[in-house]
Amino acid sequence: MTTIEKTRMDIVIVGHVDHGKSTVIGRLLADTGSLPEGKLESIREYCARNARPFEYAFLLDALKDEQAQGITIDTARTFFKSSTRDYVIIDAPGHIEFLKNMVTGAARAEAAVLVIDAKEGIQENSKRHGYLLSMLGIKQIVVAVNKMDLVDYSREAFENIRDEYVAFLARIGATPRFFVPIAAFPGEGMIGPSDKMPWYKGPDLLAAVDAFEKAPPKDNQPFRLPVQDVYKFTARGDDRRITTGRVESGTLRVGDKVIFYPSLKSSTVKTIEAFSAPVRTSIEAGYSTGVTLSSQLYVGRGELMARADETPPQVADRVRANVFWMGRAPLRMGKDYLLKLGSAKVTARLERINYKIDASESGGDATTDLVERHDVADVVLVLRKAIAFDPTSLLEATGRFVIVDDYEIAGGGIIREGLADEARKAAEAERVGTTLWAREAKPGTVVFLAGDEPALDGAADLLRAKHPVLGPLKADAGADGLAALADTLFHVATAGITVFARLDDLDEYDVESLDVRLASVPRRWVRTADEAAQVAKELGA
Repeated sequence: MTTIEKTRMDIVIVGHVDHGKSTVIGRLLADTGSLPEGKLESIREYCARNARPFEYAFLLDALKDEQAQGITIDTARTFFKSSTRDYVIIDAPGHIEFLKNMVTGAARAEAAVLVIDAKEGIQENSKRHGYLLSMLGIKQIVVAVNKMDLVDYSREAFENIRDEYVAFLARIGATPRFFVPIAAFPGEGMIGPSDKMPWYKGPDLLAAVDAFEKAPPKDNQPFRLPVQDVYKFTARGDDRRITTGRVESGTLRVGDKVIFYPSLKSSTVKTIEAFSAPVRTSIEAGYSTGVTLSSQLYVGRGELMARADETPPQVADRVRANVFWMGRAPLRMGKDYLLKLGSAKVTARLERINYKIDASESGGDATTDLVERHDVADVVLVLRKAIAFDPTSLLEATGRFVIVDDYEIAGGGIIREGLADEARKAAEAERVGTTLWAREAKPGTVVFLAGDEPALDGAADLLRAKHPVLGPLKADAGADGLAALADTLFHVATAGITVFARLDDLDEYDVESLDVRLASVPRRWVRTADEAAQVAKELGA
């Protein structure tokens, strides 16, 4: 007999506090035979001993505080199965104070069930959760209108909620697969048709969940590897330079040409490395790995590796994003924040608030210069430097970010699109041009003295008589010292001053690093006395 292996799907259950999420899950577990033997009976005995009414939610509320207060505080993972597939259910908290936990849980889900109380109707968090699901890229949503027994299984009550919530979701670009009327505690509409609601002709809740479509494998998406670090080994003649990171999507093979963004450096994959594992010629999504390249490149943490033959990521220093704010202090204009996307970290500022979602009125409210705690907003962020990303409509993992304020994660969001910043670039070009014109000078040349011959130091002396010359400057130890020197050289050279830098013990990696940082100014490398004489002649000494 052939055994068919069932697929697994992660789904999240969300909704306003006390709308019955945990009861829905508990009933699904009981009715599908997914509970451990004796679990249901032990909960019934516990309730009897403590003179408490039995609740299916107690099957989920494992924390003592949750059982005592009757609310879900932390995200819980539960397993159940149907005849179609196996499920991991994420029970996310509905109270506004635990929205951060809800976002954490929902971010791992492929689909969602959003629970609304038929008697209370659509509440603030019902709308907020709907927006957050859309923001996280969860496109498959079933809305379960629960506690239909409290409204006498009224068709009118169900349809009023359905029509109002459809209108709200349409404004944020979300379309639920089904609206299902249920009464979770007595089990109506959960599995099979309900005699109490003959007017409803759609699927029961379990059938609606089984109708979710499994997301395509991430291996089939464009390859993305955020660079975590680059390791270089010197022991026993090992000269490998290994670029490491976690494959977020796609597949990479030995021989593939890759491009790093935003630097646009390219090379070919020479080997795929793994620690204490068999040699591999390919790697796919979900694995942490390292690769060596056919050429030595200067790339660092924060770059995004992609295959040259696939859709490239976007690169921008100004982005339109949807942000959910959880910080103690509001997100405000004029303040620096740290934006973290993949392995990249960059200083960011709020430039504009396009609109905020008003959860109480189901619309966008007037724009202000603040995003308050628990607000969801469509904003423009300006970044100190360009980063590589994908809009979440294309790839979710490389389009989600968090914002850090005072060493705490204060917000999260997704990038909708990169925005051109031609006006700012034109203003910067005009500023640099005006500075050079005022000095009646062209950009200065950066001359690197990187050899051992004593005559090299005389190159600076040859120019001092006729040119403004600074230096020779030397770098402090380490990569940070080299970067600081490069910044100094850039600003001096763009002011029209020729500057000399004395650099010793550089490897090819350091040389390329400096060339990248100073790509927009003239520069010469001098390693011998003959080269020094030639540079002095070219510069008019």
